[in-house]
Amino acid sequence: MGRHMNYKDEEVELWEDFIEYRDNLRSNPRSKIEYVGKDGERVETPLVTPLTIEGFENFVYDKRGFSIHDYMYSTEDRYARFSTIRSRVKKVVRQDQIEGGMVGQYNASITQRLNGLVEKQHNTIQMNDIFTAIDLDVQEDNGTS
Repeated sequence: MGRHMNYKDEEVELWEDFIEYRDNLRSNPRSKIEYVGKDGERVETPLVTPLTIEGFENFVYDKRGFSIHDYMYSTEDRYARFSTIRSRVKKVVRQDQIEGGMVGQYNASITQRLNGLVEKQHNTIQMNDIFTAIDLDVQEDNGTS
């Protein structure tokens, strides 16, 4: 017996849910509350909320009452036919996060880590250099230098 699908037209409805999630975030921004000036006037600044896969999954669960985790991660390859829409959603989310980080809209450090963009350095140490330094220290400690 096949697995019951939660969407009638899966790819179309999944994409439509993503667009609704994106538009919902944009029309309902988070806000930062600050107290400014000598009188501490309360100022509320709207903030754009970054797109996330987790946020999208939660949005669909709240809206439809079922999890799309299997759709998004193709658990046991049952949802391989969703690879195009899944890839598109992930690329839109990644683009939003990277571009938002680049222009200072989102925390650049967090954006880099979430998207595997952290600069890595490769350091090489030659072992014979270490042993030469150790040998020199030993000679000095023995008073033979």
